[in-house]
Amino acid sequence: MGAETPKQFLELDGVPIVILSLRRIASCELVTDIIVATRGDGIAKIQAAISGEKFSQNVRVVKGGDTRQESVAAALKEVAAETELVLVHDAVRPFVKKEQIVRVIEEARKHQAAILGIPAMDTVKEVKRASLPEDVALITGTIPRERVVLAQTPQVFKTKLLKDAFARAEADGVSASDEAGLVERLGHEVVVVLGSERNIKITKPADMELAKFYLEREQAAASGGAGSVAGSGSISGKGRAAK
Repeated sequence: MGAETPKQFLELDGVPIVILSLRRIASCELVTDIIVATRGDGIAKIQAAISGEKFSQNVRVVKGGDTRQESVAAALKEVAAETELVLVHDAVRPFVKKEQIVRVIEEARKHQAAILGIPAMDTVKEVKRASLPEDVALITGTIPRERVVLAQTPQVFKTKLLKDAFARAEADGVSASDEAGLVERLGHEVVVVLGSERNIKITKPADMELAKFYLEREQAAASGGAGSVAGSGSISGKGRAAK
């Protein structure tokens, strides 16, 4: 982000992004317990922000790690074995809809593993960067768009399945960019539920401008002003989540 403040603590309309994301997850009655993983120096700040909220669920904050995988692993240790499902969500995706959360949970109950994702609209190229400048790559192939989805969160899994996937990854010294990638390593299928282009992950300055626009539109719609029309579409078939 190029800012001193970690992106999850940046504010939209005076509210930290992490709190906006928590509000979305907490709005789903199917979610019964929430664990927030963050770096040690962010624990007190998140706890203070949460104290001003009125979540119906118990919300705990634990020390995470330097990577997503390390942080999720730390939170996963706090999840009781008898828990039916574990839902993982990025702290900087504050626009996920309750209906999407419910749908991905429903599919995870049927298939043990499900994520939100959207079809790729652009042509996808496979490249290699060996012996080339940092900003240059060589195309080695074109991947058909119908075989590609862009993974989002929430990602939801049967608790035992996710714990097994993390244990195997730790034993093998393997890291992945998302939880679905670790579950795929076990040979287990992961289904993809249609997400939304609005379910953005705020990672760069331009995303903040887009987030402000989306929030303003939501507020206008809620107050009876000019609403917005959500995009529609479909994901063909079921399959493994694309990385």
